[in-house]
Amino acid sequence: MARPALEVADIFRAHGPAWRQANVGHVSLDQFKVMTAIENCRTAALGGHVLRCESCSHIEIAYNSCRNRHCPKCQAAAAKEWLAAREAELLAVPYFHVVFTLPAEIADIAYHNKAVIYDLLFKASAEALITIAADPKRLGVRIGFLSVLHTWGSALTHHPHIHMIVPGGGFSPDGVTFKWKDYRRKGSERYQLMTLATNEFIRRFLIHVLPPGFHRIRYYGLLASPARAANITRARQLLATPLLPIDALSAASAEPNQSQTPQYPCPCCGGSMLIIERFERGATPHYRPSASKPTIRIDTS
Repeated sequence: MARPALEVADIFRAHGPAWRQANVGHVSLDQFKVMTAIENCRTAALGGHVLRCESCSHIEIAYNSCRNRHCPKCQAAAAKEWLAAREAELLAVPYFHVVFTLPAEIADIAYHNKAVIYDLLFKASAEALITIAADPKRLGVRIGFLSVLHTWGSALTHHPHIHMIVPGGGFSPDGVTFKWKDYRRKGSERYQLMTLATNEFIRRFLIHVLPPGFHRIRYYGLLASPARAANITRARQLLATPLLPIDALSAASAEPNQSQTPQYPCPCCGGSMLIIERFERGATPHYRPSASKPTIRIDTS
């Protein structure tokens, strides 16, 4: 994937020091840590390793990731893995996208009490959906769903809301039946361009730094972690659909005689790149990159 013309890290590296100095006393320690992590991501400050191709001896340097959950580069790879895992849990039923948001007055309170208000938003939205689904006049079933917290609007403004991925059905009280209701949605999203001053961009980005240890993704009901695997298996049995773990999905999509792609393919010949040296934070590697301009790989180690 080609590198974007401008990344959040570029903005932080170029303007972060001056912005921090101008906003001393108004930025939390957690926000400072996020800025520093993003600034250092994929740089010599975090160390890395040297790779050499087994076939043509081409050498490249790969710097380590910051692995901060607010870093756009690190989360891109993590998001792909997470989506693949969720895909393996999909059931043969319709799914619905439900959004719960906070009124502006409460959102203002959340700005200074993130952990408390965000947690209440998770609980209140989950309880509302579970209660409505359990009503015999509606579905009359126990449902399960995935909730994801977003704290931003399309322009990085402070806009806390919960996105829910809800399977179109649940377990009935008698255990042996399945009901679902198909809702039709209308409308389409519209995208617009916005230009922000550098200081305002940094301010809006840092609004969304979550409290330490706060879980942004949570499972409820049938999909709660302790019983999620058992309930998904049971749902598949009731739906008479086969179990498709991630390994089975990968095997089914692969050609029988297809050769395995190297973990680090060489950009010159396609051969396998092997790690020949690791270096610590701030250190200089002993090996030097090949004469051609080295490609800095995205590393999630």
